[in-house]
Amino acid sequence: MNNNFDNYNTDDIGVDYDTEEKVKEATDEVGSKLWVKLEKVGEKISFAKDLMALFRYLVDNRVSWHRKAIVAGALIYFIVPLDAIPDLAPLFGYMDDLGVIAATLKFLGSELIPYYDS
Repeated sequence: MNNNFDNYNTDDIGVDYDTEEKVKEATDEVGSKLWVKLEKVGEKISFAKDLMALFRYLVDNRVSWHRKAIVAGALIYFIVPLDAIPDLAPLFGYMDDLGVIAATLKFLGSELIPYYDS
């Protein structure tokens, strides 16, 4: 897996998280890049607390790697600068990111509630 999100191409987005080891690699990368992105845009977005809950879920050892793969994909989509709508676009730049995060939140449902308080 590529360690530099700035050098992603469209083929890199289709990473196959078919093993627990690959999900662990993705988790490490998300952990190293998520905080940097949140520092830059945390005040511009309304879903920062959701991102934090998803990250806590991602690093929880009790969560199966299958579910972690879904969360890792959503968080990587938020982090990677290649988006359907560029993040620099005023007002609409984070709408696609919000859509991916909202879909992930909906999928996981009440399973995420304890991760908001951690």
